[in-house]
Amino acid sequence: MAEIYKYHLFFCTHLRDDGSQSCAEDDAQALRDYAKQRVKALNIAKVRVNNAGCLNRCKLGPIMVIYPEGIWYQYHDKADIDEIIDSHLMQGKIVKRLLK
Repeated sequence: MAEIYKYHLFFCTHLRDDGSQSCAEDDAQALRDYAKQRVKALNIAKVRVNNAGCLNRCKLGPIMVIYPEGIWYQYHDKADIDEIIDSHLMQGKIVKRLLK
């Protein structure tokens, strides 16, 4: 079977009802949207950017995971997203400073 995606990115965009820390409080949705736009603008093939519900790493948020490797990243801003895209998706190099 042909490979559909080389990388599949899941961004936790969950907002907790009880007021405890969650990724949504840290602009996760806007940064996920930015990542999707950047991947599209750079015309990177076989990459899918998705929202995810709670990934159970709330205190580390905002958090994302990239499959198939299962690499977890904590990010804070567009510069971090750009670095993940440039290094991990385009060059196949893990961004060690953002690993969680």
